Amino acid sequence: MSRWLVTGCSTGIGREVARAALDAGHQVVVTSRKVADVTDLCDGYETALAVPLDVTDRDQVDAAVSAATDAFGGLDVLVNNAGYGYLSAVEEGDDAEVRALFDTNYFGVVDTIKAVLPGMRAQGSGHVINMSSMTGLVANPPNAYYSSTKFALEALTEALAKEVGPLGIKVTAIEPGAFRTDWAKRSMHEASAPIEAYAADVGARKELIRAFADHLPGDPRKVAEAVLMVTRLDDPPLRLLLGHDVLKATREKLAAMSASIDEWEATTLDVNFPA
Repeated sequence: MSRWLVTGCSTGIGREVARAALDAGHQVVVTSRKVADVTDLCDGYETALAVPLDVTDRDQVDAAVSAATDAFGGLDVLVNNAGYGYLSAVEEGDDAEVRALFDTNYFGVVDTIKAVLPGMRAQGSGHVINMSSMTGLVANPPNAYYSSTKFALEALTEALAKEVGPLGIKVTAIEPGAFRTDWAKRSMHEASAPIEAYAADVGARKELIRAFADHLPGDPRKVAEAVLMVTRLDDPPLRLLLGHDVLKATREKLAAMSASIDEWEATTLDVNFPA
């Protein structure tokens, strides 16, 4: 039995991860900004603890970790899932909205990691799982700002793994493609003042995302199963891509990057002082 804290459990992937962990017999701190949204999820599980958590509120972050320590004696697995999307061309972005997006999707993760690391360091073990995205690997309109939060999360994950690996703590980024959740519906934010010049491209992509929100191929339960699998591994991957779409997009990006590197290799190497 492991001790888990999962952020953003009201719907979607976070809810499925919490449910899967509980079904597997783990002790789970199940969190949401409104605790009433997860009380039904906790019903019937003696190992569940529902706690209110807005990851942009550092006091609530500390309180959630303290609740886990009081109830379970510590934490073995942290799943940073809380987050939301934002559709906008770069020029359209509302400054306050973009900063709020980073506060949740990036800085909320940072604060939660910093809150759990002292306990994990003291016990010499733990696993931090950051829910990234295909958009953390490949950036396209209208997700420039959302992708930026996930690219930042990818960098954080990569560096953190090297920092805490010697201390016995594992770190993994999960990169789902398009999954059937509330990401493109209830929880989606958009630029308040779209610019007509971008309507044919960025605007059309926004409409496409909304139109297919209920028909996306990914099953959130499969993500939860993958997360549980990763936590059982002695040597988990740093990154785990989930979905046909993310695999195809990432391979295409890597091929294009490799071709560009080869094409411009001479210029790349011709920048040092003469030997």
